[in-house]
Amino acid sequence: MVEPSPEAVIETRGLRRVFKTRNRQVEAVAGVDLNVRRGEIFGFLGPNGAGKTTTLRMLATLLPPSGGTARVAGCELATQQARIRERIGYVGQAGGADREITGRTELVFQGRLYGMPTEAANKRAAELVVMLELEGAADRKVGTYSGGQKRRLDIGLGLVHGPQVLFLDEPTTGLDPQSRARVWDEVRRLHDRGTTVFLTTHYLDEADALCDRVAIIDYGKIVAEGTPEDLKRAIAGDVVRFSIAGDQQRALDVIKDQPFVREAKLENGSVLLYVDRGEVAMPAILRLLDGASLQLMTVELHRPSLDDVFLRQTGRSLRETAA
Repeated sequence: MVEPSPEAVIETRGLRRVFKTRNRQVEAVAGVDLNVRRGEIFGFLGPNGAGKTTTLRMLATLLPPSGGTARVAGCELATQQARIRERIGYVGQAGGADREITGRTELVFQGRLYGMPTEAANKRAAELVVMLELEGAADRKVGTYSGGQKRRLDIGLGLVHGPQVLFLDEPTTGLDPQSRARVWDEVRRLHDRGTTVFLTTHYLDEADALCDRVAIIDYGKIVAEGTPEDLKRAIAGDVVRFSIAGDQQRALDVIKDQPFVREAKLENGSVLLYVDRGEVAMPAILRLLDGASLQLMTVELHRPSLDDVFLRQTGRSLRETAA
């Protein structure tokens, strides 16, 4: 049993899932420890097949764990599954709306499934139609919806009963950039209202833009966890690239032993530095070059990406792995 934390809405210890095939066993989730705080947007980032959806389905009571323990919304996963389902919303990758009925009817029906009286279900559906900006589509069949409208309706179905936690599995996969931005806006609004959002994604920009904290999973194991900014700073550092008029080696010799430099090398006719904090290192670099009478020709500061974090932890690019 997991000892409850007053700030945590999801806690797991050693959560595992093994799938058995005819010839072997596959450990899809290999001892995951998570602590998701109340009211945050928590991202589960990793390539396809890393174990994201399997973990999500276990936490949503759709798949029994093979081992480990978990608490979700204050309830034990092993013994209080019905209570967990009352307190969470789940939006899978495929969605669940019927193409042949209207979006409003789907919302009302979902409310009735959660035990709402008809009047209350109708009122809640009307609120969600406005909240999700579906006024122009609510009374049309779902089969006529655009991808973005359909995804927003899916989110609405997960919100009908006012859950403490909303699970979103790859919420923007397959959407055009405008529709992705609309879904991002909706996730932010949920966060502002105090809903805890747990989302899986293989999009680096999505995790970086939306999430308060991120756990990176690879081959069923957590390889890094923290805020996007802390992960990038702690694992990748900031990147400074510059060139001078003259001997680049001399510039490298001036800079490379400074305490703020993690790594320094010559690359493609310029000096490449990995530094702790670029905004602090940059003025110091300029002063050192000026003091050595070295004329600066070009300089660039690059912030690291979550792909840099994944690359440092696994030796592979997440962009390439996802592709």
